[in-house]
Amino acid sequence: MFLVKAKRFSMPFSKLPRGFMKMREVPLLNLHKALGASLGIFAGVKTAMDYGNALEEHIAVRNSVGVFDITHMGRIAIKGPDAYDLLNYLVPKDISKSQEGRMIGPTAFLNEKAGFKDDVMLYNMGNDNWMLVCNAINIEKIYSWLKQWTQKISARVTIENLTETYAMLAIQGPKSADLISTLGFENALDLKHLQFITDLEYKGEKVFLISRSGWTGEDGFEIIAKPNVAECILKEAIKKGARPCGLIARDSLRLEMGFVLYDNDIDENTTPLEARYWVFTPSKTGYVGYEALAKQLEEGVKRVKIGIRMKKGIRVIPRRGYEIVVGNKTVGKVTSGTFSPILRRSIAMGYVNSTHALMGLEVKVIIRGKKYPGKLVDFPFIKKR
Repeated sequence: MFLVKAKRFSMPFSKLPRGFMKMREVPLLNLHKALGASLGIFAGVKTAMDYGNALEEHIAVRNSVGVFDITHMGRIAIKGPDAYDLLNYLVPKDISKSQEGRMIGPTAFLNEKAGFKDDVMLYNMGNDNWMLVCNAINIEKIYSWLKQWTQKISARVTIENLTETYAMLAIQGPKSADLISTLGFENALDLKHLQFITDLEYKGEKVFLISRSGWTGEDGFEIIAKPNVAECILKEAIKKGARPCGLIARDSLRLEMGFVLYDNDIDENTTPLEARYWVFTPSKTGYVGYEALAKQLEEGVKRVKIGIRMKKGIRVIPRRGYEIVVGNKTVGKVTSGTFSPILRRSIAMGYVNSTHALMGLEVKVIIRGKKYPGKLVDFPFIKKR
């Protein structure tokens, strides 16, 4: 696991993608440096980890508004008369009733054994035009997966990797709508959750897309624009009161909500049923991975994803690979852990044997050879407001 060090924190991040040859840098890296960010590597991308205090950044998003640079994520366009058919065959969620201007997700691409190739968000752009956002670690894998199946089924589509073309920002928090309004994007205020609009203007420049979406559990918007435009928006957002936030706060925010991180909490050996991750429509059939998933649905699973709330006052944090025990028996392992600024205690996510997936069950986590008490709980760790 990669260990990215920030000024006051250290946390494990995902491995570099297989076959990775060259580290990328987010295009706004110089701005992050000027803003005093601690920089680090996430999934092969150099970006902002924090701006001096990840705890304060986390709390700003829960109580007010924060802005993240999430350009590390992948953006891939799928265009052509067979774009719908290709995606309908590859994703397990029903997209037949999707409408232009709506996001679909989270959904996923599964392998033939129903393991996650990636979890993604789809955007119905209209006129046989779709876009997806995928995890940074999987950009090349998903691009190749789409190209591979395009050839296999002779789909009339073009696949274009837009990751280097655009930057991506996330404005998150209960005051995000106020900020969006002061930035001049009043049209975005009418968006409902998972809706988006395209071709907006910002100070005479084009903004590709704004969606009402995010990965923090708060109200929020995501903006996709050319890097020079995104830089102007980021500067203005901070000027108007948004707290600049890095990926450490993003990680703790998502963990409080029980959202998974690819290559930590899900991977190609993890199925949606094990992860309790409803990226599929139960009535849909015939997609890649369907037979394996249907078989598992009949036979059941041997392990399931759960939350672990550590006893208050315990200052150590459960990390990936730490054992979860009941008595002297190992019943599972941690996949992600953090300190929750809202609960003021350590929390974690992991998998336990389905025989022990009992919410409220008292367990212990072995951390550096010592057992620390916790309790199995369901997600989210905190309630949405």
